[in-house]
Amino acid sequence: MAFLQCSFHSDVLGRACSMNVILPQKVTTQIGMTSSGGGNRRYPVLYLLHGLSDDHTIWSRRTSIERYAAEYELAVVMPDGERGFYTDMMQGPRYWTMLTEELPAIAASFFPISTRREDTYVAGLSMGGYGALKCALRLPERYAAAVALSSVADVRSWLETCRMNREEATRIFGTVKDLIPGRNDLFALAEETVKLASPPRLMMVCGTEDGLLKANRAFRAHLESLHYPGFRYEEGPGAHSWEFWDHWIVEGLKFLMEGRSDVR
Repeated sequence: MAFLQCSFHSDVLGRACSMNVILPQKVTTQIGMTSSGGGNRRYPVLYLLHGLSDDHTIWSRRTSIERYAAEYELAVVMPDGERGFYTDMMQGPRYWTMLTEELPAIAASFFPISTRREDTYVAGLSMGGYGALKCALRLPERYAAAVALSSVADVRSWLETCRMNREEATRIFGTVKDLIPGRNDLFALAEETVKLASPPRLMMVCGTEDGLLKANRAFRAHLESLHYPGFRYEEGPGAHSWEFWDHWIVEGLKFLMEGRSDVR
């Protein structure tokens, strides 16, 4: 596998941005890991999103995501979403537009990654879990599946309890009444997407000692009440921690890759 650190200019944000990228590479002499990547093909791609306090480097610093992705010859794109909740802020940058429109086009122009829906996945933790679910539910024609770990699944209750500085939260989302018109409420988005013939598959995971457990259970109940197809929910011992996420991203990758004929 190749690990690339990429700086690029975002016209949407009007400034320089960063992403880390993992790409399959054909190797024969590397000790401890093999890969049969290479050649003239475009690889399936996972957009992997970080949480509120982190950046595009955190998944590669805290987990073995490069080794995990090698098993599936999966490209991984890890963008910097700053503290914007992967949202076009009410008062601030348009992180949603950058993530879902600009970034895929730039990444596909730089690297041999697929843009086909059946090859495109999204995952994240905490704030990034919210972003992953929103990508799948708001753009179901773009993503085949999503994995959300310890996600901020209920933004409405999150805003009401205000787990971050209220002024910062208001700049991102506005008020609770702005969530549905802004298409930032996962509950409302799920009600739209479940009506489609083939909505993206979803996997949610949360630790039993995580402060976001109640919100994750609430969204699980909502999806189950909608009879959302292809939905998997898991809980396990753990808090809002990298020990938990490093374990469950492995299971998340298995979920994303289910049914692929090209998986080794």
